[in-house]
Amino acid sequence: MKHKRNKSGKKDKMADPSKFLPMSLEDAKKKGWDELDVIIVTGDAYVDHPGFGTSIIGRVLVDAGYRVGVIAQPKWDDVEDFRKLGKPRLFFAISAGNTDSMVSNYTPSKRLRHDDAYSPGNKAGLRPNRASIVYSNRLKEAYPDTPRIIGGIEASLRRFAQYDYWSDKVRQSILADAPADLIVYGMGELQIVEIADRLNKGIPVSDITDIDGTVWKMDIKTWKEKKEKLLETRIEIPPYVEVSKNKELYASTFKTVYHEQNHINGHAIIQVHPKTVIIQNKPMRPLTTEELDHVYELPFTRESHPSYDEPVPALDMVRFSINTHRGCFGACSFCAIALHQGRMIRSRSMESILREAERFTRIKEFKGTINGLGGPSANMYGMDCKNWEDKGVCKEKICIYPKACPSLNTSHKKLIELMRRLRELPGIKKVFVGYGVRYDLALLDEEYMEELCAHHVSGQLKVAPEHYCDRVTDSMKKPDREVFERFEEKYKEINKKLGKDQYLVAFLMSSHPGCTLNDMIETAEYIRDTGRYTKQVQDFTPTPMTAATCMFHTGIDPFTGKKIYVATSQKEKSIQRAMLHYREPGNYNLVYEGLKRADRLDLVGNSWNCLISRKKGGKRGW
Repeated sequence: MKHKRNKSGKKDKMADPSKFLPMSLEDAKKKGWDELDVIIVTGDAYVDHPGFGTSIIGRVLVDAGYRVGVIAQPKWDDVEDFRKLGKPRLFFAISAGNTDSMVSNYTPSKRLRHDDAYSPGNKAGLRPNRASIVYSNRLKEAYPDTPRIIGGIEASLRRFAQYDYWSDKVRQSILADAPADLIVYGMGELQIVEIADRLNKGIPVSDITDIDGTVWKMDIKTWKEKKEKLLETRIEIPPYVEVSKNKELYASTFKTVYHEQNHINGHAIIQVHPKTVIIQNKPMRPLTTEELDHVYELPFTRESHPSYDEPVPALDMVRFSINTHRGCFGACSFCAIALHQGRMIRSRSMESILREAERFTRIKEFKGTINGLGGPSANMYGMDCKNWEDKGVCKEKICIYPKACPSLNTSHKKLIELMRRLRELPGIKKVFVGYGVRYDLALLDEEYMEELCAHHVSGQLKVAPEHYCDRVTDSMKKPDREVFERFEEKYKEINKKLGKDQYLVAFLMSSHPGCTLNDMIETAEYIRDTGRYTKQVQDFTPTPMTAATCMFHTGIDPFTGKKIYVATSQKEKSIQRAMLHYREPGNYNLVYEGLKRADRLDLVGNSWNCLISRKKGGKRGW
């Protein structure tokens, strides 16, 4: 399996289309399929890799015996593009892609993006805004009687009334806006096969209302008739009309939803909307280790579809990376993993991961380097809690914040063994852990840190302190500055002992709820004094269904009920971000305005401790 590049940088079409899910009727016929059971419509390019949701769902359905095709990035203003694979026998599965379409299309300052890593050639504009809704409407127009199931990160995290940053209002559940029958929320493998099995048995989609990890809807009249019975086993949260107007109620409702995301003792939740009633069943259980192994060992080609003339950049980032587990018990305020994958860790077996690495060595383009081991929470592999199996995650506690819970197993022993065994595989030269290390966890195990520095850092390790002001990291539910300093000191100490010249790259965030202009100035001064200037800065983007987005909209910490400062204007957000890059000449005016607003013009001048010079556009005086 290979894609060569010609002189223009485009791909020569050399991959075998038969190894992919069909994207044309011709490809389906070559497989001997006269019709498709399920058609997946996605806002991403079709990349057959386990890091892409469309590919996982498609492969899982094929493994279950169903014939699956893909319509990738259809022309949303042309219904005929949605008919090119014909009518599926069972249903359409709809996803905006690996990211929310509004995040894909817009920057944190609400400007149109000029690129899209999930599209061929990094080309922007190939997916619509609110793609799940648009695709659902086109499919209803094309095949009105065929069930439509929406899933993926966009649908999953918009399943209740949710604040939408781009319209600056609380929107209805996506299932109230889209002409779809069900939402599959979370990772979705178990739900999607169960839905297919039931439809295959002739059960109407309107009768599929009891699958965990799904959201369904009913009309207002039926709700009034069945309300008493439904509420015997479910809880009702305040209706859309109320939470869209009352910020205190929105915050308390978010807390309820968050705490019910427990597959063992969580409740089904009902939310009334003006024209429909949204009912979320409790979360689907996580996959077992054996099931997770099976999913990741399905026959992925790890290639983009051969019909594309240009590469898909997102594939290059992850093609030879290995996902070792799912979930994250960090529960950072700005992260959606807790409400999508869950806070419980489910790890693959060591043998499965080793088999995946061994398969890399049979791919011609593989040069011996695994460029990412772990995932978003790289060093949580093999960790668990003695309470998870019987009770699930605790409602009122965060496993690792402000410090690790005594019930949590934080041993890196399994991960260390895995890394050592991977290095011993023939054909594997390097195994890098370039990102995702939770450094407060790493500090608990010096053997892991030594192993990491000795063998698994490619010159620099990316970590995310996010901020250097403790009041802000507290609102983020991140470790405080002192923890990062201890990690950095230990990292330097170990590398010095090893004789290695390796660096830390720190990722920082501006404008997170709880962060004031004075906090940003404090952080800028800290950067000045410690030499921690970094290019890796992002402005907080309020994405659906995170605790930080709830704070941004309401000005309330949903877990404490206390008021919290929020920078909501684009001007202040721009000033806060510029403060982290105070050296850049183009940021001079914003930094100056911020210092003036904060009555800190003592930091404008030519002495060593000033952030900017008195002369506009000039350099610092040191």
